Amino acid sequence: MYCPKCGTQNPDVALVCSSCSAVLSDVSTPRQMPAPKTSGLAIAALVLGILSPFTCYISAIPAIIMGIVALVKIPQSGGQLKGSGLAITGIVLPVALLPLVPCLMGILMPALARIRQVAFRMVCGENMSGLGRAMLIYANDYGDEFPTQTEWCDLLMKYADVPREGFRCKGALKGPCNYAMNKNVWNFSRGDTPPDMVVLFETHPGWNQVGGPEILTTDNHQGEGCNVLFADNHVEFVKTEDIGKLKW
Repeated sequence: MYCPKCGTQNPDVALVCSSCSAVLSDVSTPRQMPAPKTSGLAIAALVLGILSPFTCYISAIPAIIMGIVALVKIPQSGGQLKGSGLAITGIVLPVALLPLVPCLMGILMPALARIRQVAFRMVCGENMSGLGRAMLIYANDYGDEFPTQTEWCDLLMKYADVPREGFRCKGALKGPCNYAMNKNVWNFSRGDTPPDMVVLFETHPGWNQVGGPEILTTDNHQGEGCNVLFADNHVEFVKTEDIGKLKW
């Protein structure tokens, strides 16, 4: 056994060097190597590869790059890294999952369209609620009366500062105003109107429109219903099958 310090040859059973008294290590006992770790790049490649169909394949390129780098580094680690299979899977998955894209689009597109319609419905309801508040402002200044039938849009713009976009339903294709006032509200003062009576409702594009159920439309919301402002100043989305129950 050679002394690692001075290089002197010693008997195999010697514990210390006969020349320099240095402690001799037992080279016959193999050193225990640490367990290899899974490559973080390989794990990242696998995760990004799985997510690629859900990110419109934005994560596919990083997944492939990380997978290739992991495959290069794992053999160079001297057994300290593992995860070649994960890296290969991360590279292959984006390509293997590519046929799923049309299926995912077929599922997601109707859902996105539905969310868009619900958003339009909410914005429309907020606009109508704003018109209701503007009518209260007008009534406070003009003897508790509703704006004049023939110019209610103009009066709300002039005296209650309603912007033009406040008269538009986002679900409608055209404007300038997609709402009409119930022709019967002028039989009452603002404070005497029955609380469940219709004041504003959705109709086809126009300006200063007045009427009843004959001009009401559900076209702005794909025939599912329309927003209605009631005399107590609350707005409700009334489904098509319940429109006949409205109080005019």
